[in-house]
Amino acid sequence: MTRMLLKFGLVRALRKTFPQSRFMASTTHVPQAKKQKVIGTHSGTFHCDEALAVFLLRRTATYRDSGKQEVKRTRDPAVLATCDIVVDVGAVYDETKNLFDHHQRGFTEVFGYGFETKLSSAGLIYKHFGKEVIANETQLLVEDPKVMTIWLKMYKEFIEAVDAIDNGISQYPSDIKPRYKSSTDLSSRVGSLNPAWNQSSTPEVRDAQFAKASQLTGEEFLNKLNYYANAWLPARGLLVASINASKLIDTSGKIIVLEQFLPWKEHLFDLEAEWETAESDRAIYVVYEDAGGNWHVQAVPVTSESFESRKALPEAWRGLRDDTLSTASGIEGCVFVHASGFIGGNKTKDGAMKLAKAGLEM
Repeated sequence: MTRMLLKFGLVRALRKTFPQSRFMASTTHVPQAKKQKVIGTHSGTFHCDEALAVFLLRRTATYRDSGKQEVKRTRDPAVLATCDIVVDVGAVYDETKNLFDHHQRGFTEVFGYGFETKLSSAGLIYKHFGKEVIANETQLLVEDPKVMTIWLKMYKEFIEAVDAIDNGISQYPSDIKPRYKSSTDLSSRVGSLNPAWNQSSTPEVRDAQFAKASQLTGEEFLNKLNYYANAWLPARGLLVASINASKLIDTSGKIIVLEQFLPWKEHLFDLEAEWETAESDRAIYVVYEDAGGNWHVQAVPVTSESFESRKALPEAWRGLRDDTLSTASGIEGCVFVHASGFIGGNKTKDGAMKLAKAGLEM
């Protein structure tokens, strides 16, 4: 009895000393489970844009934990109202309320930065969350200029086509008859994941197929992002360094020397536009070493896709090879000049530079 009174007195004393404590011998603290964010989109037939939009959201910090069960595919306004974010349904675009639909009358939102294609739900989500996704995947800060560069590039090369196709915007004038039918683009492949007319199309089946579609779009997005972040962007940086270094070799700036080969065409045109390079100051030839150890002189095309050169190598050299070309040009070690004059070669870097400099003067 005395022992029990002592124990009771000790507990009372401790409670009095620490009034906020919970002195319960059997009490165990159970942490409350984190509430997962719910993404809402429409039910029924699915398309590439909302499949991609959902994937992109899941690559953000806010919606990363939104698994299969946290995507509500419905057209019921009452259910959609319980979602944390809604894409491609609801007839409202209001970023402050996390509502991202593009089907409503009067919707004209575009990406900006020179892009004029009306956005789909993919473009809307990418416009608002794309930089975060890129930063997360590349381990860069959102404020890093590289993120901005990749963000714009990924829209141009990947997202814009999804927007255009979903909004029924043709790639070319409608009066031009296509030479062939293409059904292998991403939007077509997503569409083919919808159940066929003679297959089961219960909500459960459609939801399962939607999950596959979202994963498909996401894998392609990440593959593109990996290329632009880890191959395309480093090439841009190397080209900038090469342009600056080349001015020490040729002060005119007309010849760019690459100490290692890299995909330079598209970057050169982007940089010239970004730097607002005057036409009279633009590069004419690019000199680089090929895999066999010879050096090439390549004329810069009029556009990145053009076969026409800003200034082809001289007519008198075109189609000639080896000693015949060396005699005609007065430059030792010549290998060839293409019949169109868009490219030529020499056994040495010095010889290639002489070809380029002579080409400028002729």
